Amino acid sequence: MAFTLCIAPTLAQDFARLPMRIVAATPAGGAADVNARRIADRLSRALKQSVIVQNVAGGAGNIAAATIADATPNGNSMLFVAHPVLAVNPLLYAKLPFNAERDFQPVVLLSKTPHVLLAHSGLAATNVNELLALARARPGALNFASGGTGTSIHLAGELLRDATGIDITHVPYKGGAPAVTALIGGEIQLLFDSTLTAIAHVRGGRVRGLAIASTARSGSLPDIPTFEESGVRGFESSIAHGILVPAKTPASAVGELNKALNDILADPVYRKQMTELGADLIGGSTKEFLSFLDAERRKWSAVIKRRGIRAG
Repeated sequence: MAFTLCIAPTLAQDFARLPMRIVAATPAGGAADVNARRIADRLSRALKQSVIVQNVAGGAGNIAAATIADATPNGNSMLFVAHPVLAVNPLLYAKLPFNAERDFQPVVLLSKTPHVLLAHSGLAATNVNELLALARARPGALNFASGGTGTSIHLAGELLRDATGIDITHVPYKGGAPAVTALIGGEIQLLFDSTLTAIAHVRGGRVRGLAIASTARSGSLPDIPTFEESGVRGFESSIAHGILVPAKTPASAVGELNKALNDILADPVYRKQMTELGADLIGGSTKEFLSFLDAERRKWSAVIKRRGIRAG
């Protein structure tokens, strides 16, 4: 018994020093993956233990989420994910390999990246008012692209239809990159895109930015007005990223991760890297992240039901 009591703390310490992993619901090499690796590097230094990134792409993020839902809740496994996986996918898929509300413990909401409404450079509309007039004069003639049915940029387009009453046609592509290519080439006229990927195309003059779906203009795209400024009130749409852990992860581990991640978000170098890409850093408590997910579920549930959208 004395021997057992002596080795128990040692075993616990060794277990705590096991490599931590961030399962990223994103392919390697993209902007989101770069962010996940920045987080992992800084978290490793803050916690003084190895933190690796494991890319689990595909399945609209559902595979990565299921990986963490089934992980041991010891604080060593985290999920880096875009919020629609947990707030929207349950509304689109009849069956998922996880329960978005019961299988995860939110840790922190890292950032929001607003959507920007982009137009083909040859479209006879240089602002939202001109676009609305053109769409009303030619119902159904204008097309908006997406990376697939049910994706965040598709839902942003449907939200615009709801908010303005215009009749524009959805054209789904197999991914965001082909949709951008189609916009640049003039196959379609409109596309909502994340500022992370829109910035380079707007600055390069390949597409025209009509409005940004946030409460304030982006410091990275200061010349693009908000929808509010353009007369479409209350129009907001973004892609947010956050960190979650398996449900039943000890509160002490969640608290330590929350503090470390908030410290990273406050780091001036990291803030500069992210804001230059158009991301709005958030941070805060686990409850604030949970409230955000709840609000997004309610918001997009209404749009999805009105439009009869199901996962493609």
